[in-house]
Amino acid sequence: MVGEQVLLKVSSIKGVMRFGKKGKLNPRFIGLFEILSRVGEVAYKLVLPLGLSGVHPVFHVSILKRYHGDGSFNIRWDSILLDENMSYEEGPIAILNTEVHKLRSKEIASVKA
Repeated sequence: MVGEQVLLKVSSIKGVMRFGKKGKLNPRFIGLFEILSRVGEVAYKLVLPLGLSGVHPVFHVSILKRYHGDGSFNIRWDSILLDENMSYEEGPIAILNTEVHKLRSKEIASVKA
């Protein structure tokens, strides 16, 4: 419906830890964006802030999620650097520990970030 608030799905590059959490606990949605209008049967135009001006404002229904709740769990859109295909890359903040595991014929270096 026009005027409702929705969350926007973002994806990261596979194999990279997102926001310090692994697996199912990774945040997958950012937002609170207002629906401006309906475009066709399965697309909606959103009101995007100036920081996301490079992103096209029309999104498919599969990328949107209806907003329920108080917003305390959401990741703010301005805390993530998004590219034009709505993906981001997060690198390690600090190296905590390094180890070398010795096998019979080789050594494997591991880094805990």
